[in-house]
Amino acid sequence: MFFVLIEAGLLPEPAIAETLLDLAVLEDLGVKLVLGVLGGDLKDLYDWTLECEIMAARVTRPITDPKAVREVLGILARGQSAIIDATATGPLDRPVVDFAKGIGVAKIIALLEEAILIDGEPVHAIRAADAENLASRASGGGAALLRAAAIACQRGVPRVHVLNGRRQGVLVDELFFNEGVGTMVHADSYRVIRELREEDIPELLGMIGRAVRRTKLIERTYEDIQSRLADFRVMTIDDNVVGCVALHEYPADGCAEVACLHVKKSHEGRGYGIELVRHAEAMACDRGIARVFALTNRAADFFNQRLGYIPGTVEELPTARRQQFEASRRDSLVFSRMLDGITR
Repeated sequence: MFFVLIEAGLLPEPAIAETLLDLAVLEDLGVKLVLGVLGGDLKDLYDWTLECEIMAARVTRPITDPKAVREVLGILARGQSAIIDATATGPLDRPVVDFAKGIGVAKIIALLEEAILIDGEPVHAIRAADAENLASRASGGGAALLRAAAIACQRGVPRVHVLNGRRQGVLVDELFFNEGVGTMVHADSYRVIRELREEDIPELLGMIGRAVRRTKLIERTYEDIQSRLADFRVMTIDDNVVGCVALHEYPADGCAEVACLHVKKSHEGRGYGIELVRHAEAMACDRGIARVFALTNRAADFFNQRLGYIPGTVEELPTARRQQFEASRRDSLVFSRMLDGITR
């Protein structure tokens, strides 16, 4: 369920019209919608929803009325979207958050005249815990919005998206691209690194297939990955897999290999590769492993200069891994790093 707040009295009509058309598509896809009108004429926006073929019903009580929650839930239960008067509050004031929690929303989406800019630019994903540190770098009213969004997340709303409502198509761009175009404040579960699940394997194979085709990497099969499922970790953004890494242990040699490091092309350049490697190193520390190594060619500078790995030799590899490497006839370089109490 999405709760969409619209500053109807301040935004250009073409932008509002396109937003409503996009909401109609979401409704057709089965998304439950609640629209809150911030300023402007509630009846006008309601009439627009009908023009756009949104199956909307007007809520008789304003958002500040505790009884509005029950009325909205009744409207949603009969398959309609709800449109409610939110003019008596600011975009993310306490009554708005109370209402959102009461109806059980997955996210609040605020289409406002003023978006949140950090150092003059939108920052898509901000953890609620980091919001206060960034607020001082927000321009205009962005600091107050950022703090309010963080409080909403801390009170139980999973996501709060603050978008530039003047931009046409902003809703679709935000919802259907993992990195979005506005500012989203989220609880810690938005971007996570977790264990690989069997249902993730096809996604993983598709992701690493590009690197296999471009280089001399050994092709991995479904069965290969399935047999070592516990070695793999994936990074997900809003439950979508965007990167992976594996830690293959060699207990007899007291070391482990950081392997199968990949980040989707659409998510490169954001530091996710570093985050994945550090996670694998922390796994090694948790298991009492003192040294990790990596075999790479294209990513030599990445491991050496950005991660502090030291060039090594093939002779330093565990016997089983060295035999496998020599049989593959790859021209990879060896890099290793001693670990010292790294934690996630």
